[in-house]
Amino acid sequence: MKIENFKSGGWKKQFQYRSFSPEAINHEWTWDDSRINVLLEQATRALGELNAFSLIVPDVDLFLEMHIVKEANKSSRIEGTKTEIDEALMPEDAIAPERRNDWHEVRNYISAINHAVAELERLPVSNRLLCQTHAILMQGVRGETKTPGEVRRAQNWIGGSGPMDAAFVPPHHDEVPELMSDLEKFLHNEDISVPELIKIAIAHYQFETIHPFNDGNGRIGRLLITLYLISRKALHKPSLYLSEYLERNRGTYIDGLMQARLANDLNHWVRFFLVGVLETAQKGRVTFQSILKLRQEAERKAMSMGKRAPTATATLNLMFKRPVLAVKDVVQGVGVTQPTGDAVVSAFVSEGLLVEITGQSRNRLFVFEPYLSLFDK
Repeated sequence: MKIENFKSGGWKKQFQYRSFSPEAINHEWTWDDSRINVLLEQATRALGELNAFSLIVPDVDLFLEMHIVKEANKSSRIEGTKTEIDEALMPEDAIAPERRNDWHEVRNYISAINHAVAELERLPVSNRLLCQTHAILMQGVRGETKTPGEVRRAQNWIGGSGPMDAAFVPPHHDEVPELMSDLEKFLHNEDISVPELIKIAIAHYQFETIHPFNDGNGRIGRLLITLYLISRKALHKPSLYLSEYLERNRGTYIDGLMQARLANDLNHWVRFFLVGVLETAQKGRVTFQSILKLRQEAERKAMSMGKRAPTATATLNLMFKRPVLAVKDVVQGVGVTQPTGDAVVSAFVSEGLLVEITGQSRNRLFVFEPYLSLFDK
């Protein structure tokens, strides 16, 4: 099918409302729009450059942890949580009680991402993997009563107080298993020649249109993009997450999905998606370059601390792993005495690498501000 000839589906009468029944997507896709060709080439090249950096940066997995924290924060913010990146890295007892629900949601998403990426070693991108990931995402938070880890068995809706006044009503739950099966087959169909970025653009649109879970569809659908690209070796490391781009262009994102559903304009959606991959990959490459520069400067400062240099270097490595930490974390993580931990932390504060954020004399927390700021732009 040509993208220009796309037919999104149709409305089905239910009791007192209509639900949208999307067409299957597991077939060949072609297009005439030369703009897609140009964007596809640019996005693929940018993705390759990001991959190159992820392979040459020393200890890259250490820095990927912050990419995951950023993704969890940005993706959750699209859904309305208010947790900031530095808060997501704090212990629970440092979070104000009224903000702990949001904190738990972000921490759950971090756990869900880590689980899903690890599971790719033994499982393909599949409905089984998505359900496992969804169960972790919803554990113990506001969506825990909405059948975590299970495809929905009731009607859901987007916007409004119910399906009768909703902005969009996804397909009836009886249709979901077959639609999700079609989506999974599409992702793994080796008999069609569809570039990976085009395939996952269409698959993300279809997932969000099916809305297979009672809650958490946005976060799982955005994570699906990264999981698929890793599984197809288009990404060597989990270094590309689109939520920051989608949050920044939230209105256009939602409009793009709705325009595809209501006006059959999949072309616009695909172009928007490819621009997102292009911009995100380019930004990721710049972040890696900035990390390398910061690390060199920070190591130089640590090595200039005289007899404390070995302890300072070990503390710096801990700071990259835990950008929000207390002196006790240095004592335990580096294996030094309390006075030595206090001294090295004070030295990093003097160098402008650590900033105290509690304003307290006890139980103080310090943020590796120059590092954290690279991910909060």
